[in-house]
Amino acid sequence: MADHTNLISSKLVMQLNCLTSLADILEDELTAIASRRGEGLKDIAKQKLAFLSQIQTLDKELKALFAGNDVESDEVTSLTSDVHKLLESCKKKNDVNAHAAHHAQLTVKQLKDILIGVPTSTTYDQDGSVVHGNSKIVHNLKA
Repeated sequence: MADHTNLISSKLVMQLNCLTSLADILEDELTAIASRRGEGLKDIAKQKLAFLSQIQTLDKELKALFAGNDVESDEVTSLTSDVHKLLESCKKKNDVNAHAAHHAQLTVKQLKDILIGVPTSTTYDQDGSVVHGNSKIVHNLKA
């Protein structure tokens, strides 16, 4: 029984390490989104998927180890709690990153629409008032 508990503990430690690395990657992802470094996002996405796959595999292994066995260990309980807390933190960070990426995408789209003079684009006049559909920017460009 002690070997079984030790195996569960080691798998939980591995999962904690993966989640810690994932949390670090999520911070890097937010930095890349904020600085609009698209080339770094591809590498970050690959790393993120690799850790998610590893976490999922460990989760399946742990589910099998817990199935049918009543494991009562302070270490296992503590590690399980730490895994849940870190997982929740990663979920929140991922949600923040998704929101930041969406906002960055909208900003770029609005800028593009202004520059190409899309009729529904929003611009500002000399007084700072909002002007919709003003495509004078594009028509007055000489290249």
